[in-house]
Amino acid sequence: MTGLTSYSSVGKRVRLSRLLDPRGTLIFAFDHWLEHGPTDFTDDRLDPKIILEAVVDAGVDGVMLTPGDARLYSDIWAGRTSLVVKITGKTSLRPKEDQLVQSIIGAVEDAVRLGADAVAATVYWGSPWEDLMLERWTIIREKAEEYGIPALQLAYPRGPTIKDRHALNIVLYGVRSAVMVGADLIKTYYTGDKESFSKVVTAASGVPVMMSGGPARNNPLDFLRDLQAVREAGAVGAVVGRNIFQARDIRAMAEACKLVLTGDATPEEAVEGEGLEWVGRRRR
Repeated sequence: MTGLTSYSSVGKRVRLSRLLDPRGTLIFAFDHWLEHGPTDFTDDRLDPKIILEAVVDAGVDGVMLTPGDARLYSDIWAGRTSLVVKITGKTSLRPKEDQLVQSIIGAVEDAVRLGADAVAATVYWGSPWEDLMLERWTIIREKAEEYGIPALQLAYPRGPTIKDRHALNIVLYGVRSAVMVGADLIKTYYTGDKESFSKVVTAASGVPVMMSGGPARNNPLDFLRDLQAVREAGAVGAVVGRNIFQARDIRAMAEACKLVLTGDATPEEAVEGEGLEWVGRRRR
């Protein structure tokens, strides 16, 4: 029998269609309390609800949360935006020598029970624990396939031999490796310009690529220009955390990011229209 598709492939297609806006996708990443701790948050933003309510109100296409936060704040996101459940993580409390491995913090079944449209896991390509994370990734991907839920890989080249994790050849290596181990969607580092990032998109061979937002930029306009370049390079969008929740006006910055990613505004128009400023202060 030819021409038939599996149940799981239909499920993946349906979930990706809910998560990805063909004009440009903005997913809000919010695993920073686990990954970085309180240093990322000002005193008036210690309550995650304040941040999540603002980004969901802004109309982001999805939120990436840990299983516990997805459950706790379901009244904010459910029925209003897509959910990506991140089931690997680590804390910055670990000894420095143990920072290059992520632990399992949830299961694919948790994501399914929560009604998620994707599950996410990190692989630090080049880490001394690359083998362990690849074993865990394979288990996650195979289980996600059973349930028809897309597996997003945070393809992050990090390790003692990597001098510049944003270098084109390094990012290309990580992205192409993510494709080869079955990622349905890839989040990776920005290489610094449209021309080089277009090569990253090409290397992904049709697997959707999203830019990792990274640390907050000093000027919102600079970040929005990066988003414009990423869009023009052929990426499907960006997964952004600190560059949104560390802005003075969280909702305005999220709206500006979305406008630039869809091509409905230039970075300059988005900044002017939203009156954006930066917080300029972090907890110590």
